[in-house]
Amino acid sequence: MPQARIGLALAGGGPLGAIYEVGALCALEESIEGLDLTACDGYIGVSAGGFIAAALVNGMTPRQLCAAFIENSAAPPDRFDPADLLEPAWAEFGQRLAELPAQLNEALLDMLRGRSWLGTLERLGRLLPNGLLSSERFGAALAQVLSAPGRSNDFRRLRRPLILVATDLDTGEAVPFGTPGWDHVPISRAVQASAALPGLYPPIEIEGRHFVDGALKKTLHATTLLDQGLDLLLCINPLVPYASDRGRAAQRERRHESADSPPGGDRRALPPRIHRLVDGGLPLVMSQTFRSLIHSRLELGMKGYETAYPGTDILLIEPDRRDGELFLANTFSYRQRRHLAEHAYQATRQQLRSRAERLAPQLARAGLRLRTDLLAHDDARLLAPPEETRIDAALHRLRHSLSVLEARNGLRAGG
Repeated sequence: MPQARIGLALAGGGPLGAIYEVGALCALEESIEGLDLTACDGYIGVSAGGFIAAALVNGMTPRQLCAAFIENSAAPPDRFDPADLLEPAWAEFGQRLAELPAQLNEALLDMLRGRSWLGTLERLGRLLPNGLLSSERFGAALAQVLSAPGRSNDFRRLRRPLILVATDLDTGEAVPFGTPGWDHVPISRAVQASAALPGLYPPIEIEGRHFVDGALKKTLHATTLLDQGLDLLLCINPLVPYASDRGRAAQRERRHESADSPPGGDRRALPPRIHRLVDGGLPLVMSQTFRSLIHSRLELGMKGYETAYPGTDILLIEPDRRDGELFLANTFSYRQRRHLAEHAYQATRQQLRSRAERLAPQLARAGLRLRTDLLAHDDARLLAPPEETRIDAALHRLRHSLSVLEARNGLRAGG
């Protein structure tokens, strides 16, 4: 029987999305026997998902990504510095300041000519920077990581196909870096382009064209990967709209659902709920709007994938919509990254437990097996508690590894 072909599609979501994906990927690889996330048959990444995909295809395991991105315990050059993504876009500010005298002069002339004040404001709007932060330092650091021995910053030299999607700002066209015609662009530069969120990061110029976040067109862009022929596609989407208590109550009245039963019948306690998003002001309203827009496209895309690729099993991992903790987390905050990664790890394990009956046959068709025995261990952790010393943390990981080995040896001994 030929070996099953497995692909991985990672959506975006800023630093919070990357943190969630690291935690979820650690849970997946640990809980699914036979799954090696550094040896998939194809990878596609959008925005923050592109950064994770580029690392995986270069042989960095989810646990190594956790050490580099979450724990900051990896050795250089793998250790990630959050400041790399928070550098002000000084070049952008300088360019706008240089244009200030000419634009003010033109605005004054417009007013003297009797032009409407709205037209004058539109002209002055050109003085606003295209982005507040620069990703250039991050791009340079990523290029160094991907240029380490055994890795490559060149799509053409990778062991497995990698596609990173960005959007051409001038045409609205989705551009798949890594495919013929676009595979000469350095991977680190393609990651920058795919993650250039408009308003936050300036568009990335590549060969005279300007690129922004790949999520502007689609959430996953999985078609490019599915066209290569896959038996199983694993998808991770970090951002979902929040389902408040009030919204859920209305749904229960219509559907007569139990007030305490999460999907899958798992009654484990969920994080504290938010009752009315409007009370959170503009940030929560805008977050819910953005999440709803991108998730509605994802839902349509998933239905299309299932219809167009009936021979491929598609497994989507994403947060529970009632998870207020992830919804309220600052998308660009790193201070809570340990806590949020652990939260994503535990939530993914819980999701695998609750969906085990349905997932087992899908995974089996790809030659994989869901380790329900490992998922039953409630003491499993992604990270050592903060108060533990390094020795304590090492012992904790050793105990966990021994429990995994014992479970596997016991299974083999039992036939």
